[in-house]
Amino acid sequence: MSLLLKNIGRIYTPLSSAEYGLIEQIEHVHLFIVNGIIAAIIKDGEKCPPADIEVDAAAKTVLPGFVDAHTHPVFWKTREDEFIMRVQGRSYEEIARAGGGIRHSARRFREASKAAIKEISKSRISTFLQFGTTTIEAKSGYGLSLEDEIKSLEIIGELNEEQPLQMVPTFLGAHEIPDNYQHNRRGYIDLIIKEMLPHIAEHKLAEFCDVFCERGVFTVEESREILQAAATLGLKSRIHADELSAFGGAELAAEIKAVSADHLVKASDQGIAAMARQGVIAILLPGTTFFLGKDQYAPARKIIEAGCRVAVATDFNPGSSTTQNIQLMWTIAAMYMRLLPNELLWATTLTAAQSLCLQDQIGSIEVGKQADLVILDIPNLNYLPYHYGVNHTWMTIKKGKVVYQRQAD
Repeated sequence: MSLLLKNIGRIYTPLSSAEYGLIEQIEHVHLFIVNGIIAAIIKDGEKCPPADIEVDAAAKTVLPGFVDAHTHPVFWKTREDEFIMRVQGRSYEEIARAGGGIRHSARRFREASKAAIKEISKSRISTFLQFGTTTIEAKSGYGLSLEDEIKSLEIIGELNEEQPLQMVPTFLGAHEIPDNYQHNRRGYIDLIIKEMLPHIAEHKLAEFCDVFCERGVFTVEESREILQAAATLGLKSRIHADELSAFGGAELAAEIKAVSADHLVKASDQGIAAMARQGVIAILLPGTTFFLGKDQYAPARKIIEAGCRVAVATDFNPGSSTTQNIQLMWTIAAMYMRLLPNELLWATTLTAAQSLCLQDQIGSIEVGKQADLVILDIPNLNYLPYHYGVNHTWMTIKKGKVVYQRQAD
């Protein structure tokens, strides 16, 4: 099957061979796609080969499909009541200590059937495609039991086969200590290491293992033990690090050579430097800081200047960042992290793909790569974060197939 995407006004893309932050702009071209792969980039005026399907891009702007490298898309009930509590002055930490937050989501998750959670999750993830996101990292972590963590990862696997959004599964059983283990931390860690991880690895339910390494959740020592156990079973490491306090998560990510360290709002200079030396990708989540009503954002400029590659993600979840709109992350990251549009393009495409070990397949518009594309109704790249709060997506293409198109006015 071939597709000719003709009459493209301009393409903006990072290139696999380029230095971080450098992008290529190509104007007035056509893309020829064969079996989901970019076969040729054809200049305007050159002859285009015949194609089974032709799509007119109407002189609009084309970017690589967005890659959202940190999401929690499989959950049951939403938590808008906690949002109102935060508006009234209670902090995320206070709500969690009172039994809200992740543990509240886990209680609700355990009440629902796999079929029901799968159906609502399928509906939620379709929204990613509407905003131009074609690949997400998808974490478990709202089951917090052997049965329910398996249920979560099985839903991710099944939805990968049933709809076009590509989801890379991450096991996050170490998201919180569940209610029934509040007085037996060691027992829950043993459950993760001795039962959850072996089953998940044997059945190939996840590619990564993540831990919420934070004061009041999992200590550095506990996080190290879990991630090392996961590594011996073939799971690559990610880590929620230094979101609420300077806790040593960045240093641990460097020590174990994790693929990514995420959040990093409070990361120390030493931790950032160590991450840079070990090539750990920093995944920053500006929407979370914004939605929690906090003032301090991750020090993106310091992280980049230290030599780390930076990705930006939505952190879509029911509590601390309830959005699938990665375009909005561009605006928040530009305003509060001082990231420029060329850096944001890398952060939400190729660097994000690198954090999922998919950089050879997705994340840039290059011959031989998968045709994951978003067509935006914008005149230039700077306009994307500038005109905020709207959806600029005109069309989303995944593996050479149109999976979303804006309805005509």
